[in-house]
Amino acid sequence: MSYTAPVKDMLFNIEHLAHIDQIAQIPAFADAGLDTAQAVLEEAAKFTEGVLAPLNWEGDKNPSSFKDGVVTATPGFKQAFQQFAEGGWQGLQHPADFGGQGLPKTIGAACIEMTNSANLSFALCPLLSDGAIEALLTAGSDALNAVYLEKLISGQWTGTMNLTEPQAGSDLAAVRTRAEPQAAGSYKVFGTKIFITWGEHDMAENIVHLVLARVAGAPEGVKGISLFVVPKFMVNADGSLGARNDVHCVSIEHKMGIKASPTAVLQYGDHGGAVGYLVGQENRGLEYMFIMMNAARYAVGVQGIAIAERAYQKAVQFARDRVQSRPVDGSLPGAGPIIHHPDVRRMLMTMRAYTEGCRAMATTAAAAYDAAHHHPDADTRKVNQAFYEFMVPLVKGYSTEMSLTVTSLGVQVHGGMGFIEETGAAQYYRDAKILTIYEGTTAIQANDLVGRKTARDGGQTAKAIAAQIETTEAELTASGTAHALALAQRLKAARLAFVEVVDFVAANTKASPNAVFAGSVPYLMLAGNVMAGWQMARALLVAEKALAAGTDAAFMQAKVTTARFYADHILSQAPGVRDSIVMGADSVTAMALDAF
Repeated sequence: MSYTAPVKDMLFNIEHLAHIDQIAQIPAFADAGLDTAQAVLEEAAKFTEGVLAPLNWEGDKNPSSFKDGVVTATPGFKQAFQQFAEGGWQGLQHPADFGGQGLPKTIGAACIEMTNSANLSFALCPLLSDGAIEALLTAGSDALNAVYLEKLISGQWTGTMNLTEPQAGSDLAAVRTRAEPQAAGSYKVFGTKIFITWGEHDMAENIVHLVLARVAGAPEGVKGISLFVVPKFMVNADGSLGARNDVHCVSIEHKMGIKASPTAVLQYGDHGGAVGYLVGQENRGLEYMFIMMNAARYAVGVQGIAIAERAYQKAVQFARDRVQSRPVDGSLPGAGPIIHHPDVRRMLMTMRAYTEGCRAMATTAAAAYDAAHHHPDADTRKVNQAFYEFMVPLVKGYSTEMSLTVTSLGVQVHGGMGFIEETGAAQYYRDAKILTIYEGTTAIQANDLVGRKTARDGGQTAKAIAAQIETTEAELTASGTAHALALAQRLKAARLAFVEVVDFVAANTKASPNAVFAGSVPYLMLAGNVMAGWQMARALLVAEKALAAGTDAAFMQAKVTTARFYADHILSQAPGVRDSIVMGADSVTAMALDAF
């Protein structure tokens, strides 16, 4: 059940693909160069390997429990969270003005991956706090932020995101929770929210709920939704905690995975109304909530990478230890470890290539976020913002879908033992399933990619990225090595397939929406595949140069081999997916509804 943080691979991406040296030239990140990244990642590795990872299986066996309105976390979680907060990990990426460390997302994302690999259920608590912090930093008043931000950033308090209601899942236009203005400027909130991750627990002294609700007289639909801070405990003028607010947990869900993370049903206003405070302006709540959602969607994509890494490590260890059958090439006189069998190696390489490709993609996206938000040049910010926004649904959608493939392969490598809970392989598979669902299902990510990220600008952003990929193809060709030339060929075919689909989406979204949206998830998967493959191609160029210089030969050779595998076995799927999107829409919708 042990976990070893992939610090070397993370630092390779941070240095060579995200170009941390350029990020460190941005005034806000002057002290955040490679040395800082290495020091922070090594400390994160110690904490996640030593404190969080040993609690992961315990959380699956002994989930958070609910009794008489009180939720008690898995034994050991409360102490681990206190260490997490004391170590400053919650505030890693948040502003120093409110007690954070102000480090770039490029570094923070790697630490978040480690936390999630070590213990996915635990990591969900700080993930939701990060989203709440982002929303307050963007839209909260000075008075509101003075009360809540420092405590959230320190980890003394935690945050939640309250969107879903029994009748309103992904369709937030159906939200019915209401907010009534009070004379003192606060509001009384009434309603029921479901699926609230870490909505009630005993790990922190207060919980800050960010809640979507309607003020009386607000417009119908999403235009009439406002956002409110509703604390579990009221906060006195001196910052101390006061009376319990009128928000209560009435139950927690029983789930197939992430069992240690309590998913709460919260009732607001059963005893006169929960006191809430408006964030920003009335009727702009969805706009603010999307700030939380975007932060959470990227983070959930990183969760997919994290759980895939953990499943890969588990499968490799089992494949080294499990003796079964004589190798087909006769390389051993008798039965040997199953890692000698070609199909086991195919599965392990698939797991490794997917995980490294998505990690490289997410790291590159994080670097764009840092430039978009902090670079002194406005044009540079604009270009990076467009790139980051295009990448978010891919990081979220592709990385989480691939985590299901990888964790399933992890069970398969174990054979029958993978189906036995005691081996631990099944937990990763079960835990991973939620990742394609929450913070917007894969289809919702695909709708975003089609509508906002492709059709809206006629595919201009997508084609600008394709032009960058073409530059990488030229660099591969100029390199002239056998691996580089093979990768150039695969990358070109994938890029052309991507561009053809972008043209199809841009031309047909309005005229033939069913035809486009029938292929929206395949388009997302194609785009994610191409972006991850592109980053693996960039990584190969760096690794081959390092090999030629005699630098870290074992690591660099493994990187080249993994990149080549990605190209031959994953990136090569792109042209077929293109065909299914451009030519296969009719067969998706042809079946009569009553024939299903």
